[in-house]
Amino acid sequence: MRTMLTRICDLPLDDRPREKLAKFGAGALDNAELLALFLRTGVKGRSAIQVGRDLLEHYGSVGAIGSAGAGELANQPGLGLAKACQLVAAFELGARAAREQLNQTPLESPELIYRTFAAQLAWLRTEKLLVALLDSRLRHSGTVEISSGGLTETYAHPREILRPAITRGAFGFVIVHNHPSGDPTPSRQDETFTRRMIEAASLLQLRFLDHLIVGRPDAGRTPYYSFREAGIIV
Repeated sequence: MRTMLTRICDLPLDDRPREKLAKFGAGALDNAELLALFLRTGVKGRSAIQVGRDLLEHYGSVGAIGSAGAGELANQPGLGLAKACQLVAAFELGARAAREQLNQTPLESPELIYRTFAAQLAWLRTEKLLVALLDSRLRHSGTVEISSGGLTETYAHPREILRPAITRGAFGFVIVHNHPSGDPTPSRQDETFTRRMIEAASLLQLRFLDHLIVGRPDAGRTPYYSFREAGIIV
């Protein structure tokens, strides 16, 4: 029976994550190998790659790991606070880099809004509501967290959303919130809230471009719901 290698240094040179990345590029590494580069070391009997696989098995996806906080990750076998902070920082840098690239493009489509905020919201276990401020060319000029709620819903008064748009001189805004279940289908409360925001934004002559509910990808289902795409916001 073949003995399982528990140390990265026991692997053939081209199978070690760092050397593999240097020779073939980051795309050649699987998710566990990429995680291992940030973890750097494993624990007794488990290499950093195996610890990475354990994390993926526990959370189910890279996105779910990225949404976990440092305190939660620190309690996972083989991590601790230092490694947990390294992972959280790496995911945050990746999310910021993605947003920087997207910020140069007008947020005119629901798909682009989803791509901008999915990494931040899709895997959260509680609801969070954000307002994305827009300039006159509909480019993303800033994000404000309005509220963070329980497992099923989070709401805010229209004035809490409109205040940052007014004080920062925004031309318009997009409301984005997630459904922890992963199903972006709007609730009756979501619809009522959106209609109230349409009225409030109209009174202040602010462009309410969309309200997007962020879910998670699933077979045969769009991972978001757009009130603009549904014809409720025009």
